[in-house]
Amino acid sequence: MKDDAAHAPDRGTTRELARLRQVADVMRAQLLKLQHELVQAHRDTEGDHAARLLEANTQLVQAALLAQTEAAAALEDLVVLSHSSQTDPLTGLPNRAVLLDRLRSAIALAHRHKTSLAVLFFDVDGLKYVNDTRGHQAGDETLQAVARQLRSLVRDCDTVCRYGGDEFVVLLLETTDAGDAVVVVEKIMAALAATLPGSHALSASAGVSLYPQHGEDAAALIQHADAAMYVAKRKGPGLYEVHGQGGDAFPAAPPVTEASPRQRESALRSSQRDLREANEQLVVAALQAQTHEADAREDHRRQIQYMAMVAHELRNPLAPIRSAASLLGAGGANTGPSLPRLRAIIERQVVQMSRLIEDLLEGSRVSSGKLRMECSDVDLADILELAVLTCRPGIQARDQSVTLEMGPSRMPLHGDPVRLVQVFCNLLDNASKYTQSGGRIAVVASSAEGGFAVSVRDNGVGISPLAITRIFDLFAQDDQAVALDSRGLGIGLAVVRDLIDSHGGSVTASSEGKGLGSEFVVTLPTRP
Repeated sequence: MKDDAAHAPDRGTTRELARLRQVADVMRAQLLKLQHELVQAHRDTEGDHAARLLEANTQLVQAALLAQTEAAAALEDLVVLSHSSQTDPLTGLPNRAVLLDRLRSAIALAHRHKTSLAVLFFDVDGLKYVNDTRGHQAGDETLQAVARQLRSLVRDCDTVCRYGGDEFVVLLLETTDAGDAVVVVEKIMAALAATLPGSHALSASAGVSLYPQHGEDAAALIQHADAAMYVAKRKGPGLYEVHGQGGDAFPAAPPVTEASPRQRESALRSSQRDLREANEQLVVAALQAQTHEADAREDHRRQIQYMAMVAHELRNPLAPIRSAASLLGAGGANTGPSLPRLRAIIERQVVQMSRLIEDLLEGSRVSSGKLRMECSDVDLADILELAVLTCRPGIQARDQSVTLEMGPSRMPLHGDPVRLVQVFCNLLDNASKYTQSGGRIAVVASSAEGGFAVSVRDNGVGISPLAITRIFDLFAQDDQAVALDSRGLGIGLAVVRDLIDSHGGSVTASSEGKGLGSEFVVTLPTRP
């Protein structure tokens, strides 16, 4: 039950999020400075030149304001993500990782000031009965009611945590002795008895441990409070126990009666079978725990890497914007680069920032399942022609070629035309970015069983065997591809996969290896 609690980022993640917020603040300040310098340049310039300067930069200021708004929205999404990663999704209470962090800090503070603290471990008795008889929704509502009651009965400086399943832990700061903790426990038990009506099976058992009497580290205090709770539970529902005051944690063994040889042999076989099954379950649980821990560490590493990458990508456009704005503000447009050239520099960087922020928002929509769809009857041939037409200028700018080959003259589908164009533009842009100058890209559409198949093939750097297994994951990037083009956040292919899934289709990636190109095949049904 405790192993089901979600892993959460540690303090390193919190620091990375704080650093990312600082970078976003710096970006917003730079944009405001840019607007101020543009206004000042308008004031300092007279006659027709001032009018031309004002007209030339109107769109630039609007783009900067739009980028500022989108940056604020992206920052707000990241704050929400940070908060959600540290709370239990059902009750909204801090999760286990936050509790352990606060408990360690509280122990260090109590050691420094020679004070005490208490850990209260609560277990809701009979929650399984509620789930079995009234459904899991009723069980969830019961846990939410317990969480609200616990939070209302402690001070703001104390911490209430859902430790796992039907277990809650309360950290009480500056507790003088066991008597103080017992007073709080009795008040909580009385309130929970009134909170959990409607079933005779519902109550709560509690255990108490104190620092430094019962332990001097977080793990020992929680373990002792947990053990005391089980001592209370064995005595009966709705009771509490202080660690070390409840006697033996196990009930006395019943008197031994003489058994026949057949009974002893049967009991031995049953005991061996139970032991073997218990060992198998322990091995499976240990392997699952190792897998979950490895997955959590990998997710944590990727999250920190991604946040650092976002901060770096958002910071890159600021230098050319700042340089161009300085020339405009100092009147350098008369002697240095021309006004259209400065305007083009700033607009290009603002567009890049806007694209990065839009990628962040699109990644957030993918994670939360909020991709918007507006479906209608469309022709896949028109979709492919529009996608190729949209991407052709960028492909030709890299001295590459793109060809489009279609089998049937008409390929009717029911889907979102905007999203389908986005899918194939993402695939074409991905193929172009990771193909060297002079490379070739081919789009081939053909009939397939129940629909159509579209292949986007290139002769670029290819995809490594390790990367191809996670190429459609959010923020996943192939190291050998990044070496050729480091732009982007690894969001485009994740969006492609979710959009194709939403249309009832599928997308696969393949590559013969490094330097041998790659192929993405999209399959779409006629009627999803």
